[in-house]
Amino acid sequence: MFELLALNAAILLAMVLILWAISVKIGDVSFIDAFWGAGMGILAVASWLHVPGGPSELATLIMAMTAAWGFRLGIHLLRRWRREGEDKRYTLILKKARAEGRFASAALTKVWLLQAVLLFLVSSPAQVGILASPHPTPFPPLAWAGFALWCVGVFFEWVGDWQLARFKSDPANHGKVLDTGLWRYTRHPNYFGDFAAWWGIWLACAAAGWEYAAATIIGPLFLSFTLTKWSGAALLEKGLNKSKGDKYADYKRRTSAFFPMPPRS
Repeated sequence: MFELLALNAAILLAMVLILWAISVKIGDVSFIDAFWGAGMGILAVASWLHVPGGPSELATLIMAMTAAWGFRLGIHLLRRWRREGEDKRYTLILKKARAEGRFASAALTKVWLLQAVLLFLVSSPAQVGILASPHPTPFPPLAWAGFALWCVGVFFEWVGDWQLARFKSDPANHGKVLDTGLWRYTRHPNYFGDFAAWWGIWLACAAAGWEYAAATIIGPLFLSFTLTKWSGAALLEKGLNKSKGDKYADYKRRTSAFFPMPPRS
Protein backbone atom coordinates (compact mmCIF):
# COMPACT_ATOMS: atom_id res chain seq x y z
CA MET A 1 0.00 0.00 0.00
CA PHE A 2 2.86 2.38 0.80
CA GLU A 3 4.10 2.15 -2.79
CA LEU A 4 0.65 3.05 -4.11
CA LEU A 5 0.32 5.97 -1.68
CA ALA A 6 3.75 7.15 -2.83
CA LEU A 7 2.49 6.97 -6.42
CA ASN A 8 -0.49 9.11 -5.42
CA ALA A 9 1.90 11.60 -3.82
CA ALA A 10 3.91 11.76 -7.04
CA ILE A 11 0.75 12.34 -9.08
CA LEU A 12 -0.27 15.11 -6.69
CA LEU A 13 3.16 16.75 -6.86
CA ALA A 14 3.12 16.69 -10.67
CA MET A 15 -0.32 18.34 -10.76
CA VAL A 16 0.73 20.95 -8.21
CA LEU A 17 3.85 21.92 -10.17
CA ILE A 18 1.84 22.33 -13.37
CA LEU A 19 -0.80 24.46 -11.63
CA TRP A 20 1.89 26.47 -9.84
CA ALA A 21 3.46 27.32 -13.20
CA ILE A 22 0.06 28.48 -14.46
CA SER A 23 -0.48 30.59 -11.33
CA VAL A 24 2.90 32.29 -11.83
CA LYS A 25 2.06 33.03 -15.45
CA ILE A 26 -1.28 34.67 -14.58
CA GLY A 27 -0.07 36.17 -11.27
CA ASP A 28 -2.88 34.65 -9.21
CA VAL A 29 -2.95 31.51 -7.04
CA SER A 30 -6.58 31.83 -5.96
CA PHE A 31 -7.81 28.95 -8.12
CA ILE A 32 -6.01 26.62 -5.71
CA ASP A 33 -9.25 26.54 -3.71
CA ALA A 34 -10.90 24.73 -6.63
CA PHE A 35 -8.03 22.24 -6.68
CA TRP A 36 -8.56 21.46 -2.97
CA GLY A 37 -11.70 19.47 -3.69
CA ALA A 38 -10.89 18.35 -7.22
CA GLY A 39 -7.45 17.12 -6.15
CA MET A 40 -9.00 14.87 -3.51
CA GLY A 41 -11.37 13.49 -6.12
CA ILE A 42 -8.46 12.79 -8.48
CA LEU A 43 -6.50 10.97 -5.75
CA ALA A 44 -9.56 8.86 -4.95
CA VAL A 45 -10.01 7.88 -8.59
CA ALA A 46 -6.27 7.17 -8.91
CA SER A 47 -6.39 4.93 -5.82
CA TRP A 48 -9.43 3.10 -7.20
CA LEU A 49 -7.72 2.51 -10.56
CA HIS A 50 -4.64 0.86 -9.12
CA VAL A 51 -6.17 -1.32 -6.39
CA PRO A 52 -4.35 -4.68 -6.61
CA GLY A 53 -6.74 -7.29 -7.98
CA GLY A 54 -9.37 -4.70 -8.79
CA PRO A 55 -11.50 -2.53 -6.50
CA SER A 56 -14.09 -3.96 -4.13
CA GLU A 57 -17.64 -2.68 -3.77
CA LEU A 58 -16.58 -0.80 -0.62
CA ALA A 59 -13.65 0.76 -2.50
CA THR A 60 -16.02 1.85 -5.25
CA LEU A 61 -18.39 3.41 -2.72
CA ILE A 62 -15.57 5.38 -1.05
CA MET A 63 -14.25 6.52 -4.43
CA ALA A 64 -17.71 7.63 -5.56
CA MET A 65 -18.34 9.52 -2.32
CA THR A 66 -15.01 11.33 -2.52
CA ALA A 67 -15.18 12.07 -6.23
CA ALA A 68 -18.75 13.39 -6.08
CA TRP A 69 -17.87 15.65 -3.16
CA GLY A 70 -14.55 16.81 -4.60
CA PHE A 71 -15.46 17.48 -8.23
CA ARG A 72 -18.67 19.32 -7.30
CA LEU A 73 -16.74 21.55 -4.89
CA GLY A 74 -13.95 22.08 -7.42
CA ILE A 75 -16.34 23.20 -10.15
CA HIS A 76 -18.23 25.45 -7.72
CA LEU A 77 -15.07 27.20 -6.51
CA LEU A 78 -13.58 27.47 -9.99
CA ARG A 79 -16.72 29.26 -11.17
CA ARG A 80 -16.57 31.56 -8.16
CA TRP A 81 -12.94 32.41 -8.86
CA ARG A 82 -13.68 33.19 -12.51
CA ARG A 83 -16.59 35.40 -11.42
CA GLU A 84 -14.97 37.21 -8.47
CA GLY A 85 -11.26 37.18 -9.34
CA GLU A 86 -8.30 37.03 -6.97
CA ASP A 87 -9.01 36.05 -3.38
CA LYS A 88 -7.98 38.71 -0.87
CA ARG A 89 -6.51 36.07 1.45
CA TYR A 90 -3.87 35.10 -1.08
CA THR A 91 -3.28 38.71 -2.04
CA LEU A 92 -2.35 39.39 1.59
CA ILE A 93 -0.26 36.24 1.98
CA LEU A 94 1.83 37.03 -1.10
CA LYS A 95 1.82 40.84 -0.94
CA LYS A 96 5.33 41.22 0.45
CA ALA A 97 6.81 38.54 -1.79
CA ARG A 98 5.23 40.11 -4.85
CA ALA A 99 6.71 43.51 -3.97
CA GLU A 100 10.14 41.94 -3.51
CA GLY A 101 9.99 39.99 -6.77
CA ARG A 102 9.68 36.62 -5.03
CA PHE A 103 6.13 35.81 -6.09
CA ALA A 104 7.01 32.53 -7.84
CA SER A 105 8.99 31.01 -4.97
CA ALA A 106 6.55 32.21 -2.30
CA ALA A 107 3.56 30.93 -4.28
CA LEU A 108 5.23 27.50 -4.47
CA THR A 109 6.24 27.18 -0.82
CA LYS A 110 3.59 29.18 1.04
CA VAL A 111 0.61 28.13 -1.03
CA TRP A 112 0.93 25.21 -3.42
CA LEU A 113 3.27 22.83 -1.58
CA LEU A 114 1.71 23.57 1.80
CA GLN A 115 -1.80 22.89 0.52
CA ALA A 116 -0.60 19.78 -1.31
CA VAL A 117 0.61 18.28 1.98
CA LEU A 118 -2.65 19.19 3.72
CA LEU A 119 -4.73 17.89 0.80
CA PHE A 120 -2.92 14.54 0.92
CA LEU A 121 -3.37 14.37 4.70
CA VAL A 122 -7.08 15.23 4.74
CA SER A 123 -7.88 12.82 1.92
CA SER A 124 -5.91 9.96 3.49
CA PRO A 125 -9.06 8.14 4.76
CA ALA A 126 -10.36 7.93 1.20
CA GLN A 127 -7.05 6.79 -0.29
CA VAL A 128 -6.33 4.21 2.40
CA GLY A 129 -9.94 3.02 2.59
CA ILE A 130 -10.02 2.41 -1.16
CA LEU A 131 -6.67 0.62 -1.24
CA ALA A 132 -7.33 -1.46 1.89
CA SER A 133 -10.91 -2.60 1.20
CA PRO A 134 -10.92 -6.42 0.96
CA HIS A 135 -12.21 -7.94 -2.24
CA PRO A 136 -14.91 -9.15 -2.45
CA THR A 137 -16.80 -7.93 0.60
CA PRO A 138 -20.39 -6.91 1.41
CA PHE A 139 -21.05 -3.45 2.79
CA PRO A 140 -20.67 -3.66 6.60
CA PRO A 141 -22.93 -1.48 8.82
CA LEU A 142 -20.14 1.08 9.26
CA ALA A 143 -20.09 1.67 5.51
CA TRP A 144 -23.81 2.39 5.48
CA ALA A 145 -23.44 4.68 8.51
CA GLY A 146 -20.62 6.52 6.77
CA PHE A 147 -22.66 6.86 3.61
CA ALA A 148 -25.65 8.19 5.56
CA LEU A 149 -23.48 10.80 7.31
CA TRP A 150 -21.91 11.72 3.96
CA CYS A 151 -25.38 12.24 2.48
CA VAL A 152 -26.24 14.63 5.31
CA GLY A 153 -23.01 16.53 4.68
CA VAL A 154 -23.49 16.72 0.94
CA PHE A 155 -27.05 18.00 1.41
CA PHE A 156 -25.93 20.79 3.73
CA GLU A 157 -22.95 21.75 1.57
CA TRP A 158 -24.64 21.65 -1.82
CA VAL A 159 -27.90 23.27 -0.73
CA GLY A 160 -26.08 25.81 1.46
CA ASP A 161 -23.83 26.88 -1.43
CA TRP A 162 -26.85 27.11 -3.76
CA GLN A 163 -28.81 29.24 -1.30
CA LEU A 164 -25.85 31.55 -0.73
CA ALA A 165 -25.23 31.95 -4.48
CA ARG A 166 -28.88 32.87 -5.06
CA PHE A 167 -28.80 35.34 -2.18
CA LYS A 168 -25.66 37.06 -3.45
CA SER A 169 -26.97 37.24 -7.01
CA ASP A 170 -29.85 39.52 -5.96
CA PRO A 171 -28.66 43.15 -5.72
CA ALA A 172 -31.46 43.87 -3.25
CA ASN A 173 -29.64 41.70 -0.69
CA HIS A 174 -26.48 43.85 -0.66
CA GLY A 175 -25.49 44.51 2.95
CA LYS A 176 -28.03 42.02 4.28
CA VAL A 177 -27.41 38.78 6.18
CA LEU A 178 -28.67 35.46 4.81
CA ASP A 179 -30.75 33.95 7.63
CA THR A 180 -33.21 31.74 5.78
CA GLY A 181 -33.12 28.14 4.57
CA LEU A 182 -30.27 26.12 6.05
CA TRP A 183 -28.64 29.39 7.12
CA ARG A 184 -31.41 29.74 9.71
CA TYR A 185 -30.07 26.72 11.60
CA THR A 186 -26.31 27.16 11.27
CA ARG A 187 -24.15 30.11 10.28
CA HIS A 188 -22.02 27.82 8.13
CA PRO A 189 -24.06 25.03 6.51
CA ASN A 190 -21.45 24.54 3.78
CA TYR A 191 -18.63 24.10 6.29
CA PHE A 192 -20.75 21.77 8.41
CA GLY A 193 -21.41 19.84 5.20
CA ASP A 194 -17.66 19.42 4.60
CA PHE A 195 -17.29 18.24 8.20
CA ALA A 196 -20.06 15.64 7.96
CA ALA A 197 -19.04 14.41 4.49
CA TRP A 198 -15.45 13.68 5.53
CA TRP A 199 -16.35 12.05 8.82
CA GLY A 200 -18.69 9.90 6.72
CA ILE A 201 -15.83 8.96 4.41
CA TRP A 202 -13.69 8.16 7.45
CA LEU A 203 -16.40 5.82 8.79
CA ALA A 204 -16.47 4.07 5.43
CA CYS A 205 -12.69 3.70 5.72
CA ALA A 206 -13.22 2.18 9.18
CA ALA A 207 -15.41 -0.43 7.52
CA ALA A 208 -12.24 -1.71 5.83
CA GLY A 209 -10.59 -2.10 9.25
CA TRP A 210 -10.24 -0.02 12.40
CA GLU A 211 -6.47 -0.06 12.02
CA TYR A 212 -6.86 1.95 8.81
CA ALA A 213 -9.28 4.34 10.46
CA ALA A 214 -6.88 4.89 13.35
CA ALA A 215 -4.01 5.56 10.94
CA THR A 216 -5.98 8.19 9.02
CA ILE A 217 -8.08 9.89 11.73
CA ILE A 218 -5.72 12.87 11.57
CA GLY A 219 -7.41 13.73 8.25
CA PRO A 220 -10.94 14.51 9.51
CA LEU A 221 -9.55 15.85 12.80
CA PHE A 222 -7.39 18.40 11.00
CA LEU A 223 -10.23 19.30 8.64
CA SER A 224 -12.53 19.84 11.63
CA PHE A 225 -9.97 22.15 13.22
CA THR A 226 -9.53 24.03 9.94
CA LEU A 227 -13.26 24.49 9.40
CA THR A 228 -14.02 25.68 12.93
CA LYS A 229 -10.88 27.36 14.26
CA TRP A 230 -8.43 28.24 11.50
CA SER A 231 -9.22 29.18 7.89
CA GLY A 232 -12.93 28.33 7.80
CA ALA A 233 -15.68 29.75 9.98
CA ALA A 234 -13.36 31.64 12.34
CA LEU A 235 -11.57 33.58 9.57
CA LEU A 236 -14.77 34.25 7.63
CA GLU A 237 -16.56 35.63 10.66
CA LYS A 238 -13.78 38.12 11.38
CA GLY A 239 -14.56 39.78 8.07
CA LEU A 240 -18.33 39.50 8.50
CA ASN A 241 -18.18 41.10 11.94
CA LYS A 242 -16.62 44.17 10.34
CA SER A 243 -18.65 44.32 7.14
CA LYS A 244 -22.11 43.44 8.51
CA GLY A 245 -21.87 45.06 11.97
CA ASP A 246 -24.97 44.89 14.18
CA LYS A 247 -26.92 42.85 11.64
CA TYR A 248 -24.40 40.04 11.86
CA ALA A 249 -24.15 40.35 15.63
CA ASP A 250 -27.89 39.80 15.89
CA TYR A 251 -27.67 36.86 13.49
CA LYS A 252 -24.90 35.32 15.61
CA ARG A 253 -27.02 35.69 18.73
CA ARG A 254 -29.90 33.77 17.12
CA THR A 255 -28.05 31.16 15.09
CA SER A 256 -25.84 28.18 15.95
CA ALA A 257 -22.19 28.75 15.07
CA PHE A 258 -21.60 25.40 13.35
CA PHE A 259 -23.82 22.42 14.17
CA PRO A 260 -27.43 22.85 12.95
CA MET A 261 -29.75 23.77 15.79
CA PRO A 262 -33.17 25.45 16.07
CA PRO A 263 -32.71 29.25 16.08
CA ARG A 264 -32.87 31.06 19.40
CA SER A 265 -35.60 33.62 19.84
